[in-house]
Amino acid sequence: MKIDILTLFPDTVSAVLHESIIGRAAAKGIVDINCVQIRDFTENKQKQVDDYPYGGGFGCVMMAQPLKSCLEHVMQGAEKLRSRVIYLSPQGQPYTQETAKRLNRDYDHLVLVCGHYEGVDERFIEACVDEEISLGDFVLTGGEIAAMAVADSVCRLVPGVLADEQCYTGESHWDGLLEYPQYTRPENWEGRGVPEILLNGDHARIERWRRKQQLARTRDKRPDMFAAFEPQTEEDRKLLRELEKEQGRKKLTGPVTYRAASGEDIPRILEIVQDARESLARFHIDQWQGAYPDAARFEEDIRLGQCFVLMHGADIPAFFVLSPLPEPGYDAITDGRWSADLPYCVLHRAAAAKEYRGSGAAQALIRCAEEQARAYGLKCIRVDTHRKNKPMQALLRESGFRYRGNILVDSEPGHDPRRQAFEKILKDKK
Repeated sequence: MKIDILTLFPDTVSAVLHESIIGRAAAKGIVDINCVQIRDFTENKQKQVDDYPYGGGFGCVMMAQPLKSCLEHVMQGAEKLRSRVIYLSPQGQPYTQETAKRLNRDYDHLVLVCGHYEGVDERFIEACVDEEISLGDFVLTGGEIAAMAVADSVCRLVPGVLADEQCYTGESHWDGLLEYPQYTRPENWEGRGVPEILLNGDHARIERWRRKQQLARTRDKRPDMFAAFEPQTEEDRKLLRELEKEQGRKKLTGPVTYRAASGEDIPRILEIVQDARESLARFHIDQWQGAYPDAARFEEDIRLGQCFVLMHGADIPAFFVLSPLPEPGYDAITDGRWSADLPYCVLHRAAAAKEYRGSGAAQALIRCAEEQARAYGLKCIRVDTHRKNKPMQALLRESGFRYRGNILVDSEPGHDPRRQAFEKILKDKK
Protein backbone atom coordinates (compact mmCIF):
# COMPACT_ATOMS: atom_id res chain seq x y z
CA MET A 1 0.00 0.00 0.00
CA LYS A 2 1.33 3.41 -1.03
CA ILE A 3 -0.03 6.51 0.70
CA ASP A 4 0.80 10.10 -0.23
CA ILE A 5 -0.36 12.79 2.18
CA LEU A 6 -0.59 16.34 0.82
CA THR A 7 -0.11 18.66 3.77
CA LEU A 8 1.32 21.97 5.04
CA PHE A 9 2.91 20.08 7.98
CA PRO A 10 4.74 17.08 6.48
CA ASP A 11 7.33 16.73 9.25
CA THR A 12 4.69 16.52 11.97
CA VAL A 13 2.55 13.97 10.13
CA SER A 14 5.55 11.89 9.07
CA ALA A 15 6.91 11.78 12.61
CA VAL A 16 3.66 10.24 13.87
CA LEU A 17 3.20 7.73 11.06
CA HIS A 18 6.78 6.50 11.17
CA GLU A 19 6.57 5.35 14.80
CA SER A 20 5.34 2.13 16.39
CA ILE A 21 3.67 -0.59 14.31
CA ILE A 22 3.06 1.49 11.18
CA GLY A 23 6.59 2.89 11.35
CA ARG A 24 8.10 -0.61 11.54
CA ALA A 25 5.97 -1.71 8.59
CA ALA A 26 7.21 1.29 6.60
CA ALA A 27 10.83 0.48 7.50
CA LYS A 28 10.31 -3.07 6.18
CA GLY A 29 8.77 -1.76 2.94
CA ILE A 30 5.36 -3.32 3.62
CA VAL A 31 3.75 0.11 3.33
CA ASP A 32 5.07 3.28 1.72
CA ILE A 33 3.95 6.53 3.38
CA ASN A 34 5.10 9.89 1.98
CA CYS A 35 4.19 13.32 3.33
CA VAL A 36 4.46 16.03 0.68
CA GLN A 37 4.73 19.77 1.37
CA ILE A 38 2.07 21.62 -0.63
CA ARG A 39 4.04 24.90 -0.40
CA ASP A 40 6.77 23.42 -2.60
CA PHE A 41 4.36 23.61 -5.56
CA THR A 42 3.33 27.28 -5.41
CA GLU A 43 4.04 29.64 -8.33
CA ASN A 44 5.16 32.68 -6.37
CA LYS A 45 8.24 33.52 -4.29
CA GLN A 46 6.22 33.88 -1.10
CA LYS A 47 5.11 30.22 -1.40
CA GLN A 48 1.56 31.42 -0.91
CA VAL A 49 -1.01 28.62 -0.73
CA ASP A 50 -4.14 30.58 0.30
CA ASP A 51 -6.05 33.74 -0.48
CA TYR A 52 -9.17 35.62 0.54
CA PRO A 53 -12.49 34.07 -0.52
CA TYR A 54 -14.62 35.60 -3.25
CA GLY A 55 -17.79 37.07 -1.78
CA GLY A 56 -16.09 37.93 1.50
CA GLY A 57 -15.96 36.10 4.78
CA PHE A 58 -13.55 35.22 7.55
CA GLY A 59 -10.21 33.51 6.96
CA CYS A 60 -8.58 32.35 3.75
CA VAL A 61 -9.11 29.49 1.32
CA MET A 62 -6.41 27.18 -0.03
CA MET A 63 -5.77 27.80 -3.72
CA ALA A 64 -6.43 25.18 -6.38
CA GLN A 65 -3.14 25.55 -8.26
CA PRO A 66 -0.67 24.44 -5.55
CA LEU A 67 -2.92 21.52 -4.67
CA LYS A 68 -3.28 20.45 -8.31
CA SER A 69 0.46 20.72 -8.97
CA CYS A 70 1.25 18.75 -5.80
CA LEU A 71 -1.24 16.06 -6.81
CA GLU A 72 0.22 15.78 -10.32
CA HIS A 73 3.67 15.30 -8.76
CA VAL A 74 2.63 12.38 -6.55
CA MET A 75 0.67 10.77 -9.38
CA GLN A 76 3.77 10.51 -11.57
CA GLY A 77 4.67 6.85 -11.84
CA ALA A 78 1.37 5.74 -10.32
CA GLU A 79 -0.31 4.94 -13.64
CA LYS A 80 -0.27 1.20 -12.94
CA LEU A 81 -1.62 1.59 -9.41
CA ARG A 82 -5.25 1.62 -8.39
CA SER A 83 -5.29 5.17 -7.00
CA ARG A 84 -7.89 7.06 -4.96
CA VAL A 85 -7.76 10.78 -4.17
CA ILE A 86 -9.45 11.58 -0.87
CA TYR A 87 -10.10 15.01 0.62
CA LEU A 88 -10.45 15.01 4.41
CA SER A 89 -13.45 17.24 5.06
CA PRO A 90 -16.20 17.69 7.68
CA GLN A 91 -18.60 17.51 4.71
CA GLY A 92 -17.45 14.01 3.75
CA GLN A 93 -19.02 10.66 4.42
CA PRO A 94 -18.44 9.43 8.01
CA TYR A 95 -15.39 7.20 8.21
CA THR A 96 -15.96 3.65 9.44
CA GLN A 97 -14.12 0.35 9.63
CA GLU A 98 -15.99 -0.71 6.51
CA THR A 99 -14.47 2.28 4.69
CA ALA A 100 -10.99 1.23 5.85
CA LYS A 101 -11.60 -2.31 4.61
CA ARG A 102 -12.83 -1.01 1.24
CA LEU A 103 -9.84 1.30 0.75
CA ASN A 104 -7.41 -1.49 1.61
CA ARG A 105 -9.22 -3.99 -0.61
CA ASP A 106 -9.86 -1.85 -3.70
CA TYR A 107 -6.79 0.39 -3.98
CA ASP A 108 -3.00 0.22 -4.01
CA HIS A 109 -2.46 3.96 -3.75
CA LEU A 110 -4.23 6.54 -1.61
CA VAL A 111 -3.70 10.29 -1.88
CA LEU A 112 -4.94 12.06 1.23
CA VAL A 113 -5.44 15.80 0.80
CA CYS A 114 -5.30 17.86 4.01
CA GLY A 115 -7.18 21.13 3.89
CA HIS A 116 -6.45 24.06 6.19
CA TYR A 117 -7.71 27.55 6.97
CA GLU A 118 -11.30 27.81 5.68
CA GLY A 119 -11.00 24.83 3.33
CA VAL A 120 -9.93 24.49 -0.29
CA ASP A 121 -11.11 25.97 -3.57
CA GLU A 122 -14.21 24.02 -4.60
CA ARG A 123 -12.92 23.73 -8.17
CA PHE A 124 -10.04 21.54 -7.00
CA ILE A 125 -12.52 19.20 -5.31
CA GLU A 126 -14.67 19.05 -8.45
CA ALA A 127 -11.73 18.40 -10.77
CA CYS A 128 -9.42 16.18 -8.75
CA VAL A 129 -11.04 14.54 -5.71
CA ASP A 130 -12.61 11.06 -5.90
CA GLU A 131 -14.30 11.15 -2.50
CA GLU A 132 -14.54 13.16 0.71
CA ILE A 133 -14.16 11.56 4.13
CA SER A 134 -15.04 12.93 7.57
CA LEU A 135 -13.98 11.57 10.95
CA GLY A 136 -17.26 12.75 12.42
CA ASP A 137 -19.65 15.65 12.85
CA PHE A 138 -17.11 18.13 14.16
CA VAL A 139 -14.55 20.53 12.69
CA LEU A 140 -10.76 20.34 13.01
CA THR A 141 -8.22 23.07 12.29
CA GLY A 142 -6.83 21.03 9.40
CA GLY A 143 -7.06 17.62 7.77
CA GLU A 144 -3.81 16.24 9.20
CA ILE A 145 -5.32 14.43 12.20
CA ALA A 146 -7.98 12.86 9.99
CA ALA A 147 -5.39 11.85 7.38
CA MET A 148 -3.25 10.16 10.03
CA ALA A 149 -6.29 8.28 11.33
CA VAL A 150 -7.19 7.05 7.84
CA ALA A 151 -3.61 6.07 7.00
CA ASP A 152 -3.15 4.19 10.28
CA SER A 153 -6.47 2.32 10.08
CA VAL A 154 -5.90 1.27 6.45
CA CYS A 155 -2.24 0.31 6.84
CA ARG A 156 -2.89 -2.00 9.79
CA LEU A 157 -5.11 -4.10 7.48
CA VAL A 158 -2.27 -4.64 5.00
CA PRO A 159 -0.94 -8.22 5.27
CA GLY A 160 2.30 -8.29 7.24
CA VAL A 161 1.75 -5.08 9.18
CA LEU A 162 0.25 -6.92 12.17
CA ALA A 163 1.51 -10.28 13.34
CA ASP A 164 -1.71 -12.13 12.54
CA GLU A 165 -5.04 -11.44 10.88
CA GLN A 166 -6.78 -12.09 14.20
CA CYS A 167 -5.07 -8.96 15.55
CA TYR A 168 -7.70 -6.89 13.76
CA THR A 169 -10.58 -9.26 12.98
CA GLY A 170 -11.47 -9.45 16.69
CA GLU A 171 -11.34 -5.71 17.26
CA SER A 172 -14.13 -3.18 17.58
CA HIS A 173 -16.16 -2.54 14.42
CA TRP A 174 -14.66 -5.37 12.36
CA ASP A 175 -17.93 -7.30 12.11
CA GLY A 176 -20.30 -4.65 13.39
CA LEU A 177 -19.56 -5.20 17.08
CA LEU A 178 -17.36 -3.60 19.71
CA GLU A 179 -14.37 -5.48 21.10
CA TYR A 180 -14.53 -7.56 24.28
CA PRO A 181 -12.86 -6.21 27.47
CA GLN A 182 -9.14 -6.85 27.94
CA TYR A 183 -7.16 -7.45 31.15
CA THR A 184 -3.51 -7.79 32.14
CA ARG A 185 -1.51 -8.12 35.36
CA PRO A 186 -2.01 -7.81 38.28
CA GLU A 187 -4.81 -10.32 38.74
CA ASN A 188 -6.42 -8.09 41.37
CA TRP A 189 -6.26 -4.30 41.17
CA GLU A 190 -7.86 -2.04 43.78
CA GLY A 191 -10.45 -4.69 44.63
CA ARG A 192 -11.30 -5.45 41.01
CA GLY A 193 -10.42 -8.93 39.81
CA VAL A 194 -9.91 -10.43 36.38
CA PRO A 195 -12.92 -12.54 35.29
CA GLU A 196 -12.16 -16.06 36.46
CA ILE A 197 -13.00 -17.58 33.09
CA LEU A 198 -9.93 -15.88 31.60
CA LEU A 199 -7.66 -17.63 34.11
CA ASN A 200 -8.66 -21.26 33.66
CA GLY A 201 -7.14 -21.98 30.24
CA ASP A 202 -10.35 -23.29 28.66
CA HIS A 203 -10.04 -21.55 25.31
CA ALA A 204 -13.44 -22.61 24.01
CA ARG A 205 -15.19 -21.11 27.02
CA ILE A 206 -13.02 -18.00 26.80
CA GLU A 207 -13.95 -17.46 23.15
CA ARG A 208 -17.64 -17.86 23.96
CA TRP A 209 -17.36 -15.42 26.88
CA ARG A 210 -15.57 -12.88 24.68
CA ARG A 211 -18.19 -13.11 21.94
CA LYS A 212 -20.96 -12.61 24.50
CA GLN A 213 -19.11 -9.60 25.87
CA GLN A 214 -18.89 -8.16 22.36
CA LEU A 215 -22.64 -8.45 21.94
CA ALA A 216 -23.38 -7.04 25.39
CA ARG A 217 -20.98 -4.12 25.04
CA THR A 218 -22.35 -3.16 21.64
CA ARG A 219 -25.91 -3.32 22.98
CA ASP A 220 -25.04 -1.13 25.97
CA LYS A 221 -22.57 1.33 24.42
CA ARG A 222 -23.66 1.57 20.79
CA PRO A 223 -27.35 0.74 20.43
CA ASP A 224 -27.24 2.13 16.88
CA MET A 225 -24.68 -0.51 15.89
CA PHE A 226 -26.52 -3.22 17.81
CA ALA A 227 -29.77 -2.44 15.99
CA ALA A 228 -28.02 -2.94 12.65
CA PHE A 229 -26.23 -6.16 13.67
CA GLU A 230 -27.51 -9.34 12.00
CA PRO A 231 -26.35 -12.58 13.66
CA GLN A 232 -24.96 -15.03 11.13
CA THR A 233 -24.52 -18.09 13.35
CA GLU A 234 -26.71 -20.12 15.67
CA GLU A 235 -24.20 -19.51 18.45
CA ASP A 236 -24.66 -15.73 18.11
CA ARG A 237 -28.42 -16.17 18.19
CA LYS A 238 -28.13 -18.30 21.33
CA LEU A 239 -25.93 -15.68 23.01
CA LEU A 240 -28.40 -12.96 22.09
CA ARG A 241 -31.20 -14.95 23.69
CA GLU A 242 -29.12 -15.30 26.85
CA LEU A 243 -28.46 -11.56 26.92
CA GLU A 244 -32.14 -10.79 26.46
CA LYS A 245 -32.96 -13.06 29.39
CA GLU A 246 -30.30 -11.39 31.54
CA GLN A 247 -31.13 -7.83 30.59
CA GLY A 248 -33.52 -7.23 33.47
CA ARG A 249 -30.99 -8.39 36.04
CA LYS A 250 -28.73 -6.20 38.10
CA LYS A 251 -25.16 -5.53 37.00
CA LEU A 252 -21.99 -5.31 39.04
CA THR A 253 -21.05 -1.71 38.35
CA GLY A 254 -18.36 -1.39 41.00
CA PRO A 255 -15.91 -3.41 43.11
CA VAL A 256 -17.25 -6.43 45.00
CA THR A 257 -15.94 -6.95 48.52
CA TYR A 258 -16.91 -9.38 51.27
CA ARG A 259 -17.19 -9.39 55.04
CA ALA A 260 -18.16 -11.69 57.89
CA ALA A 261 -21.92 -12.01 58.11
CA SER A 262 -23.90 -10.89 61.15
CA GLY A 263 -27.32 -11.82 62.53
CA GLU A 264 -28.81 -8.82 60.70
CA ASP A 265 -27.85 -10.43 57.38
CA ILE A 266 -29.84 -13.62 57.94
CA PRO A 267 -33.11 -12.37 56.34
CA ARG A 268 -31.23 -11.47 53.14
CA ILE A 269 -29.34 -14.78 53.21
CA LEU A 270 -32.61 -16.71 53.55
CA GLU A 271 -34.10 -14.69 50.69
CA ILE A 272 -31.19 -15.75 48.47
CA VAL A 273 -31.59 -19.36 49.67
CA GLN A 274 -35.25 -19.31 48.68
CA ASP A 275 -34.34 -17.98 45.21
CA ALA A 276 -31.86 -20.85 44.84
CA ARG A 277 -34.36 -23.39 46.18
CA GLU A 278 -36.95 -22.37 43.56
CA SER A 279 -34.39 -22.42 40.78
CA LEU A 280 -33.18 -25.90 41.74
CA ALA A 281 -36.77 -27.14 41.83
CA ARG A 282 -37.40 -25.85 38.29
CA PHE A 283 -34.53 -28.01 37.08
CA HIS A 284 -35.66 -31.03 39.14
CA ILE A 285 -32.55 -30.94 41.33
CA ASP A 286 -33.19 -32.56 44.70
CA GLN A 287 -31.08 -30.14 46.71
CA TRP A 288 -32.19 -27.57 49.32
CA GLN A 289 -35.76 -28.84 48.81
CA GLY A 290 -36.57 -29.18 52.50
CA ALA A 291 -35.97 -27.00 55.55
CA TYR A 292 -32.20 -27.09 55.06
CA PRO A 293 -30.44 -24.68 55.23
CA ASP A 294 -32.48 -22.70 57.76
CA ALA A 295 -31.91 -19.68 60.01
CA ALA A 296 -30.53 -21.86 62.84
CA ARG A 297 -27.91 -23.30 60.49
CA PHE A 298 -26.74 -19.81 59.48
CA GLU A 299 -26.80 -18.58 63.05
CA GLU A 300 -24.33 -21.35 63.89
CA ASP A 301 -22.20 -20.53 60.83
CA ILE A 302 -22.08 -16.90 61.93
CA ARG A 303 -21.21 -17.87 65.52
CA LEU A 304 -18.27 -19.91 64.19
CA GLY A 305 -17.15 -17.00 61.99
CA GLN A 306 -17.55 -19.07 58.83
CA CYS A 307 -20.39 -17.24 57.04
CA PHE A 308 -19.56 -14.35 54.70
CA VAL A 309 -21.60 -11.98 52.54
CA LEU A 310 -20.50 -10.23 49.35
CA MET A 311 -21.01 -6.47 49.22
CA HIS A 312 -21.83 -4.46 46.11
CA GLY A 313 -22.31 -0.97 47.43
CA ALA A 314 -24.90 -1.40 50.17
CA ASP A 315 -26.41 -4.52 48.58
CA ILE A 316 -25.69 -8.19 49.28
CA PRO A 317 -25.64 -10.08 45.97
CA ALA A 318 -24.35 -13.41 47.35
CA PHE A 319 -23.14 -15.30 50.41
CA PHE A 320 -20.96 -18.30 51.19
CA VAL A 321 -19.89 -20.45 54.11
CA LEU A 322 -16.23 -21.44 54.24
CA SER A 323 -15.08 -23.78 57.00
CA PRO A 324 -11.40 -24.32 57.82
CA LEU A 325 -12.30 -27.63 59.47
CA PRO A 326 -11.96 -30.99 57.65
CA GLU A 327 -15.16 -32.63 56.45
CA PRO A 328 -15.28 -36.29 57.67
CA GLY A 329 -17.53 -37.35 54.80
CA TYR A 330 -14.87 -36.36 52.30
CA ASP A 331 -12.67 -39.22 53.46
CA ALA A 332 -15.11 -41.68 51.84
CA ILE A 333 -14.67 -40.34 48.31
CA THR A 334 -15.30 -42.92 45.57
CA ASP A 335 -14.63 -43.14 41.83
CA GLY A 336 -11.57 -40.95 42.28
CA ARG A 337 -9.38 -39.37 44.93
CA TRP A 338 -8.29 -36.00 46.24
CA SER A 339 -5.18 -34.68 44.53
CA ALA A 340 -3.02 -34.17 47.58
CA ASP A 341 -2.95 -34.67 51.33
CA LEU A 342 -3.12 -30.95 52.11
CA PRO A 343 -4.90 -29.04 54.87
CA TYR A 344 -8.05 -27.73 53.25
CA CYS A 345 -11.15 -25.67 53.81
CA VAL A 346 -14.66 -26.54 52.64
CA LEU A 347 -17.06 -24.34 50.70
CA HIS A 348 -20.39 -25.46 52.15
CA ARG A 349 -23.41 -23.24 51.49
CA ALA A 350 -23.17 -20.62 48.76
CA ALA A 351 -25.57 -18.86 46.41
CA ALA A 352 -26.09 -15.65 44.44
CA ALA A 353 -29.37 -13.72 44.36
CA LYS A 354 -31.49 -14.30 41.27
CA GLU A 355 -31.39 -10.63 40.27
CA TYR A 356 -27.60 -10.89 40.02
CA ARG A 357 -27.44 -14.07 37.96
CA GLY A 358 -25.35 -13.57 34.85
CA SER A 359 -23.68 -10.48 36.33
CA GLY A 360 -20.49 -12.18 37.50
CA ALA A 361 -21.66 -12.36 41.13
CA ALA A 362 -21.12 -16.14 41.24
CA GLN A 363 -17.58 -15.73 39.92
CA ALA A 364 -16.98 -12.98 42.49
CA LEU A 365 -18.24 -15.35 45.19
CA ILE A 366 -15.57 -17.89 44.24
CA ARG A 367 -12.86 -15.21 44.24
CA CYS A 368 -13.90 -14.04 47.70
CA ALA A 369 -13.92 -17.62 48.98
CA GLU A 370 -10.40 -18.07 47.68
CA GLU A 371 -9.32 -14.85 49.40
CA GLN A 372 -10.80 -16.08 52.67
CA ALA A 373 -9.07 -19.45 52.27
CA ARG A 374 -5.77 -17.60 52.03
CA ALA A 375 -6.75 -15.62 55.14
CA TYR A 376 -7.14 -18.98 56.89
CA GLY A 377 -3.62 -19.81 55.74
CA LEU A 378 -4.92 -22.61 53.50
CA LYS A 379 -4.23 -23.25 49.81
CA CYS A 380 -6.76 -25.98 49.12
CA ILE A 381 -10.54 -25.62 48.75
CA ARG A 382 -12.90 -28.57 48.50
CA VAL A 383 -16.57 -28.43 47.67
CA ASP A 384 -19.38 -30.77 46.70
CA THR A 385 -22.49 -30.16 44.64
CA HIS A 386 -25.50 -32.19 43.54
CA ARG A 387 -24.79 -34.52 40.66
CA LYS A 388 -27.54 -32.80 38.61
CA ASN A 389 -26.51 -29.25 39.44
CA LYS A 390 -24.87 -28.55 36.08
CA PRO A 391 -24.66 -24.73 36.49
CA MET A 392 -22.68 -25.09 39.71
CA GLN A 393 -20.44 -27.73 38.17
CA ALA A 394 -19.78 -25.43 35.21
CA LEU A 395 -18.99 -22.51 37.52
CA LEU A 396 -16.51 -24.63 39.48
CA ARG A 397 -14.76 -25.85 36.34
CA GLU A 398 -14.62 -22.31 34.92
CA SER A 399 -13.12 -21.19 38.22
CA GLY A 400 -10.29 -23.72 38.10
CA PHE A 401 -11.77 -26.48 40.27
CA ARG A 402 -11.22 -30.06 39.18
CA TYR A 403 -13.66 -32.95 39.56
CA ARG A 404 -12.20 -35.51 41.97
CA GLY A 405 -14.90 -38.15 42.53
CA ASN A 406 -18.20 -38.79 44.31
CA ILE A 407 -19.31 -38.56 47.92
CA LEU A 408 -22.52 -38.93 49.95
CA VAL A 409 -23.91 -36.22 52.25
CA ASP A 410 -26.47 -36.61 55.03
CA SER A 411 -27.35 -32.94 55.62
CA GLU A 412 -30.77 -33.35 53.97
CA PRO A 413 -32.49 -36.51 55.23
CA GLY A 414 -34.94 -37.98 52.74
CA HIS A 415 -33.25 -36.36 49.74
CA ASP A 416 -30.78 -37.59 47.14
CA PRO A 417 -27.39 -37.71 48.98
CA ARG A 418 -25.20 -38.17 45.87
CA ARG A 419 -22.73 -35.36 45.28
CA GLN A 420 -19.82 -34.64 42.96
CA ALA A 421 -16.64 -33.50 44.70
CA PHE A 422 -14.35 -30.75 43.36
CA GLU A 423 -11.04 -29.36 44.52
CA LYS A 424 -8.80 -26.38 43.76
CA ILE A 425 -5.19 -25.83 44.82
CA LEU A 426 -4.63 -22.08 45.06
CA LYS A 427 -1.59 -20.60 43.39
CA ASP A 428 0.69 -18.23 45.22
CA LYS A 429 -0.18 -14.59 44.55
CA LYS A 430 2.23 -12.81 42.22
